[in-house]
Amino acid sequence: MTSAPDVAVSPAGTVGACPYDHARPAPDEGRHDALGPLDLFGEEFVRDPHPRLHRLRSDAPVHRDPGTGLWLVSRYEDIRRVLLDPAAFRPDNAQHAITPLGVPALRILARAGFRLGPALANNATDSHPGLRRVVTRFFNARRVAASVPVIERVADELLGTVRAELDATGRSDLFPAFAHLLPCRVMMELLGVEGLDAGTLVRWSDASLELFWGRPSPERQRELAVLVAEFHTWLTALVGDRTAPADSFVGALNRHRLPDGTPVDPRTVVSACFFVFVAGQSTTGQLISTVLHRALAEPGLWPRSGHEEGLAGAWVDEVLRREPPVTSWRRVTARPVELGGVALPAGAELLLMLMGSGSDPEVFDDPGRMLPDRANGRLHLAFGVGRHRCPGASLARTEAAVALRAAARHLPGLRLAPEADRAPVLGLLSFRAPLRVPVVEPVSADGPDDTGAPADGLAPAG
Repeated sequence: MTSAPDVAVSPAGTVGACPYDHARPAPDEGRHDALGPLDLFGEEFVRDPHPRLHRLRSDAPVHRDPGTGLWLVSRYEDIRRVLLDPAAFRPDNAQHAITPLGVPALRILARAGFRLGPALANNATDSHPGLRRVVTRFFNARRVAASVPVIERVADELLGTVRAELDATGRSDLFPAFAHLLPCRVMMELLGVEGLDAGTLVRWSDASLELFWGRPSPERQRELAVLVAEFHTWLTALVGDRTAPADSFVGALNRHRLPDGTPVDPRTVVSACFFVFVAGQSTTGQLISTVLHRALAEPGLWPRSGHEEGLAGAWVDEVLRREPPVTSWRRVTARPVELGGVALPAGAELLLMLMGSGSDPEVFDDPGRMLPDRANGRLHLAFGVGRHRCPGASLARTEAAVALRAAARHLPGLRLAPEADRAPVLGLLSFRAPLRVPVVEPVSADGPDDTGAPADGLAPAG
């Protein structure tokens, strides 16, 4: 995330599918290119980006988008090459705000002392490896395995609320009641965060994503800036409390020393916590929401997911391949370089189309079908690769698999409500997910679903 004074240039367009108050700039009627106008925030692209991603891969795999000035990189091997070469393709712009912030919003952030320096995803300095080692210790395989009972307990509790709502009304929504809250509750428990309502942390995290990756109007910027300032103030106090146990997440970061032996400064610890807390709840919640929605839409998959060994995890990987919540990520060239046959100057800003890479037919056979038994399904780049691969990848994948398994086991008769296809979709620059998963429970859970499909047998998605 960029500091308030360092916001980047804004693209044209808007988040048409996102139910927030976004400003709509006047259309640039004269702007066209070989692929036709592309609005990365537009409802058509947000609703179904795959047709445009396919054209980019086929016709212009390294394509300069005139609306944003970003170079869109869409082929798997090109994206992988960029991620594995941080010296040539630096992460400095990975968390820059995409929309310039107005003076009122900047003043709100400045009063809170908001300024986030390089820590994790945007850090190309020598301090990155050590900070990453501290963070990954809290998300290693042993800790993730130990977290499964916690995830199951929280899931069971939240599903109890869903069950009560279904009993009372016959309807519920798995996003606010379950997917949105589960990762936040789990993260707070695993990292020892106390004295804060989970709903508050969720609101702060979501506001941060919208402010820096969305296209909020000036009025909406002010509303979001208040929440982000509150978040930063709380994090600063959390980091400044030196009574945190040495083996806690914040305590371990505070005790860390940089390569030259000096203690890490509190601002860097705040930056690291900011990144981990947002990624650990908002993006994981988006993954769970997508996993549940797609599983309910796949004939026969939902009831099997609760009991068939390994199916939930395999389904999560297929969703990460085809419909990842983090759809893109940014890099900037450190020097002139050729990529995909295109000569890029130093300072060229790249947008790596992670979602497009997962459907590259050069890597994945029949990429449009959702096949949980796909042999190379885990080769997706949804979590990145190399030194900046998401440190919480294993936890996020485990939470999503446990969430699907628990929901399918407790509520085997669920069906998507008829309005599910019209539900709003989060459409920020790099984040996409259903913001509602409305469900109903037919009287008979054993009969055919509303489409007449049998309750068993897995059919591929189109």
